[in-house]
Amino acid sequence: MSESDSKYSGRREDKRFITGQGSYTNDRNLPGQAHAIFRRSDRAHALIKAIDIEAAKASPGVIAIVTGKDIAQEGYTTLPPLQPPPGRGGMTVATPVRPPLALDKVRFAGEEVAIVVAETAAQARDAADLIEVEYEELEVLIGPARAMKGTVNLHDNIPGNLVFDYEYGDEKAVADLFARAAGTVTLDAESPRVAPTPMEIRSALVSYDEAKDIYEFISPNQGGPSFGHELSMMTGIPHEKIRVPMLDVGGAFGARTAPFPEYPVLMYLTKKLKRPIKWLSTRSEDFLTDNHGRAISLRGELAYDANGKFLAIRTEWLCDSGAYLAHAGVFTNSNNGRVIAAGAYSVEAFYGRHRQVMTNTAPTNAYRGAGRPEANYIIERLVDEAAAKLDMDPFELRRRNMLKKSQFPYKTLTGAMFDSADFHALVAKVKEECDWKGFAKRRRESRKNGKLRGIGSAVFIEPSGGGGMKKDEVAVVFEKDGGVTLYSVAGPSGQGHETVFPQLLAGWLGIDSGKVSLKAGDPDGPHLVGHAAIGSRSAFSQGSSYKIASDMIIDKAKKIAADELEASPGDIEFSNGVFTIAGTDRTMTMSKVVEKSCMMVPNPLDTIAAYGVSLAFPSGAHVVEVEIDADTGKVDVVRYTATDDIGNVLNQVLANGQISGGIVQGAGQVFGENCQYDETDGQLITGSFMDYCMPRAHLIPEVNLTNVVCPTPNNPLGVKGVGEAGTTGSMPACMNAVLNALRPVGVKHLDMPITPSRVWSAIDAAKSSAA
Repeated sequence: MSESDSKYSGRREDKRFITGQGSYTNDRNLPGQAHAIFRRSDRAHALIKAIDIEAAKASPGVIAIVTGKDIAQEGYTTLPPLQPPPGRGGMTVATPVRPPLALDKVRFAGEEVAIVVAETAAQARDAADLIEVEYEELEVLIGPARAMKGTVNLHDNIPGNLVFDYEYGDEKAVADLFARAAGTVTLDAESPRVAPTPMEIRSALVSYDEAKDIYEFISPNQGGPSFGHELSMMTGIPHEKIRVPMLDVGGAFGARTAPFPEYPVLMYLTKKLKRPIKWLSTRSEDFLTDNHGRAISLRGELAYDANGKFLAIRTEWLCDSGAYLAHAGVFTNSNNGRVIAAGAYSVEAFYGRHRQVMTNTAPTNAYRGAGRPEANYIIERLVDEAAAKLDMDPFELRRRNMLKKSQFPYKTLTGAMFDSADFHALVAKVKEECDWKGFAKRRRESRKNGKLRGIGSAVFIEPSGGGGMKKDEVAVVFEKDGGVTLYSVAGPSGQGHETVFPQLLAGWLGIDSGKVSLKAGDPDGPHLVGHAAIGSRSAFSQGSSYKIASDMIIDKAKKIAADELEASPGDIEFSNGVFTIAGTDRTMTMSKVVEKSCMMVPNPLDTIAAYGVSLAFPSGAHVVEVEIDADTGKVDVVRYTATDDIGNVLNQVLANGQISGGIVQGAGQVFGENCQYDETDGQLITGSFMDYCMPRAHLIPEVNLTNVVCPTPNNPLGVKGVGEAGTTGSMPACMNAVLNALRPVGVKHLDMPITPSRVWSAIDAAKSSAA
């Protein structure tokens, strides 16, 4: 690999994407395909009394119409939710049944009631509009607090709508420490419901090969093998009979991990009608039915002694699970809180309780961060509240309480094992980079210009990796033309897999990276098992598997080199792409060995390797400065500085892209994103980009990114996850900056989203209260 190639920092994928050469689901078509449209409920909670499809059946081009009763006998099942550890009193997650098409009741606006198949999408949509559904409306429960107090159960098997009650830590020890604390702070905070809104809307192209008895399901996903396995669980069709081809995916953020409940209906129809079925959602449908994120009400309490030393922390989470359970929502909103617990700080006791509640809203699921942002958010907000109460520099209070590098690996009070971190180095670096000492001067300058200026910080740690399977397999195949093809199961959706994995393997083997390509989730490639691209895990799980594969390839290549050099394999050394007989100048390059191997059948260098499941804990320290126009409430982020520990950095440009994207996604939630339902009828009132405030490029004009490197001992590469770190750090840092700006004018509390109207109203209320 050339020097310039080894330092290549761009992405191979970029040219394809920015020139419109990407191949997404909606770009695919099959001969004879028909088009499907779902008729969705316009009620949030109602009994289905009757469905009249006669007018729709007579509509031009209609091929078939299916309702829930038509497929009830097919035996399709609900994808079971991931189970967290046992909850309060040994409680386990109760699974509500979600039929692919509603049977006797609808439970949120947008739920699937029927499907129409027609010759064209327009004909299918026209016919779907003609379906008449008679409803008997029921009480609508919006928000967990109301659902827990209501007299109506959304599901018969979930009394009181409480689907899971989870606790961890030592409740009594915390209470005792609070009783003797010198001071305490209490904070209620909201993490509002958000829509994932990937650029690519949901879609599917499904076909059935009767001769081979094979289904092909083309759809955006985060890992084809995992996606196909879960389709098998839902339909009862053996997973080896379901092909999920590789394709480009226009964003995911957790919303493209598992198949959606209506997907088995498409498989049913393609087999019954003996035609491929294509379905394309709309942006409005995605707002209604994509699994949402967040929707958590938080309460935190922090107790400290006379010197500002933290004694105990108590947190409560009230989580809105929606009308049904998505695959990972309950798990991530329970377990990640336990794993993170007190975060970067040493405390004597910790207690957390999470309640997951069913409501008449779209289900919530793992969304970029998946409980990590909330776990760190409530802790970091509490620390800033304590610093304000003690009139202490927030970083000084953190310094007194942060874990030390020498304490790692560190077993937390709630049973997690943090692998490595250096919080003090992170803070020192970010303070230098953001010019923390110069803030007072910048605040005075802003005041002269009639602006309120605030600074906020956050120090965090989060888990990455893990998963339910025991290993992540990869394959390296040496082609006859001299190319090298990599195979893995995790499906990229913007991370840069096509760039980084070929770079890594080429570097380890000392070959030209231009000859190495990646095929992720290719059903025609070697059979592999492993996880989807979730949990900020792909770089170190798939990457470690490729490292193991490269070591195996080098060992096998030594034998070929030894034969060519007429030496014993034990005398062969390898370095920088060259095999050498020890103590001589006789050599053979890896490239020549590869050429030689390509003449052999089978190629002895072809390798399948696996790395077992592990966790790694990235961490970081972020600092944000904002300016606020008190007359309008407008907030501008004027400086953003982030120092992150993601272990050894494989590709700095790709890592910075992931962190920057996460920062903007977290800031987007702080400054605008919010899925709102009408509390009287359960209608989504932010169901388009006219009403739902997406972050724009100017939200965070510039980000100053730096690293502190603490390699993890938990994988061969020493790397940690990076995909969710930006989101985890930006939410508390942005909110702390806003509150820091507003405290001098009397505003003591404000919740996300921080919109100009909310800020102006808070300032006005503070003025009125002071008058």
